[in-house]
Amino acid sequence: MTIQESADIDPGVKIGEGTRVWHLAQVRSGAVIGSDCNIGRGAYIGPDVTIGDRCKVHNYAMVFEPAVIEDGVFVGPGVILTNDRYPRSITPDGELKGAEDWHADPVTVRYGASLGARSVVIAGVTIGRYALVGAGSVVTRDVPDYALVAGNPARQIGWVDETGERVSERPAG
Repeated sequence: MTIQESADIDPGVKIGEGTRVWHLAQVRSGAVIGSDCNIGRGAYIGPDVTIGDRCKVHNYAMVFEPAVIEDGVFVGPGVILTNDRYPRSITPDGELKGAEDWHADPVTVRYGASLGARSVVIAGVTIGRYALVGAGSVVTRDVPDYALVAGNPARQIGWVDETGERVSERPAG
């Protein structure tokens, strides 16, 4: 395990063997990061986030709690996984919201999926196994296994195989 001196790792974080955490990354209490991962410069991993083995969370990606990222996932530069379907700073009475005033709704990214640079995944969405989200996409609904999605809002535009190559029909799997 390699953790750069400028990384901010809270107490209670679990980091697996062979994982590297680069400059200015922040990993919050209760997060679990698997083995052989790469957490890039300036990445943010929220409290109680789970990241599997052999994942890459690229520079300046933000993974908000309680996201679940399975093994072998690529999270591109500047990706944001949100956690609040109804974001508001204040309650209907005009008071500043506190932790008791909202419910975190997780994003789940399944085995082998890839999220392109600057994509945004809205709270409560599941990205399927080996799916590929195009750069800059805004994902507002679940993505099937092996689907290729792009745009704002993201729409399915095809299929990909385990290597990420575009294919004409959905792979068996």
